[in-house]
Formats: sequence, structure tokens, C-alpha cells
Amino acid sequence: MTHTPDITRPPKELIDALKDIGAATVAGTLGHMGFRNPHMLGPVSQNRGKSIVGPALTLQFLPQRPDLFSEGEYADPETQLHRHVLYHAQEGDVVVVDARGDMSSGVFGDMMSTYFKGRGGAGIVIDGCMRDRPNVEKLGLSLWLRGWTPNYHVQTSIYPNAVNVPIACGGVTVIPGDIIVADDDGVVVLPVAMAAKVIEESQKHHDWEEFSRMKLMEGGSLQRYYPLHDDARGEYEEWRKTNRFEN
Repeated sequence: MTHTPDITRPPKELIDALKDIGAATVAGTLGHMGFRNPHMLGPVSQNRGKSIVGPALTLQFLPQRPDLFSEGEYADPETQLHRHVLYHAQEGDVVVVDARGDMSSGVFGDMMSTYFKGRGGAGIVIDGCMRDRPNVEKLGLSLWLRGWTPNYHVQTSIYPNAVNVPIACGGVTVIPGDIIVADDDGVVVLPVAMAAKVIEESQKHHDWEEFSRMKLMEGGSLQRYYPLHDDARGEYEEWRKTNRFEN
């Protein structure tokens, strides 16, 4: 029997507080906090307008090597580690896969995606591909991928090696349980330890941006309102007294 570890999920209040902030604001805030590039390069949204926030379940692929992997092992489906990451799925979880940018291996297809959707999974992020696009699209799952292929996951050059271990996805380190924030701008990795500060700083940013956006639409000075100049701070504070935004 194959056993794989589960993750420690962040508090629900952190997840809920991040849902309306957006990947760009989270990435920018993390940049000012020293995490210079939390954005994954490669996986892009397959469902325009979708956004997710949730803890990362991770799956690691490695290049195939004949002494370490033989497709004959797959005579027993329970040896297939890409199944096991899905066994851990709970409502709101995000599966994040280091598929090494491989464009010829479909990590998941129709049936696996259906199972994940049925478990309440929030979305899938793969530095690589999926298969069965026509049927998968009917599920309405939130997906960030490099693309699609008709091949199954071990048909060519990679194989699943580990579940819920640290991985690199799109050039960013992902620790199991990290918070994934993804929308049309892309996928951002948020360490749980940095989440509370990101929420606090993002709320401040959100409020003054709303004020500045209004002023710019009215023809206001870019130098005065973006970023918000100290000379406009009093004006903003007066506006804020009667215009409070909740994330």
C-alpha cells in the first residue's frame, strides 16, 4: 500500500481574507517584503475570469530513468502517485504540479479531474499539460497550465516521484500548505507566515487605490494620485471616513 503525507492547511480566515485581493496586489506586496518573484512563469489561466485562493497539495515529477521507473509498475493503479495527491484533496485545496515544463505529458485527464472536482478541489496548477480538454472544460475547474496534449502522464519522458514535498513550479519554490493565489494575471505563491502581513498591507493599498482611481477618472494629476503623494494624504483620509472597503 502506498502512503503519502497530508498537508497542514492554513487557517480558513486567512484564505477568506485573501479571496478579493488579487494576484497582482499579493505579488507586489510580497515584493516589498523581500519575496521578489513569487509569480510562476509558464502556467497560464485556461478559464478567463476564474480566481482561486487555497492551500497547495504538491506533486513532483522527475525525468524517466529505466532503473527507477518502468511503466510495468502501473499494472497496479495504486502505485500511480498522481492519483495519491488527489486522495488528499479537501474542499478549497489547490493541486500544484512540477511537471518540469514538459509539453508532451498529460498529468491529469477527464476522470482524475472529475474526481478532484467531486472532492471540492478549488483548482489545478501545472508547469506542464493536461489531456482530455473537451471533457475537462465541461467541469468548469479553475486551471493554470502550459497547455494540452493527447498523451497520458508517463507516455513520454517524466514520471510522478513524490506527493506533498517541496517542489519548484514555474520557477517558484512551493512548500506543501503554501497559499496559492491565482487569477487572470497568473499564479502567486504566498508563504503562510507572510499571509497576515500581506492582508494588512494589501487592505491599505486597496483603499488608496480606489480613491486614486476615482481621482484619475476625474482628470486628476497622475503625479498627485498615483502613487498617492503626501500632499494628497489629507484629502484621502477625509474620503476614507465615508468610503471604507472590506476585502
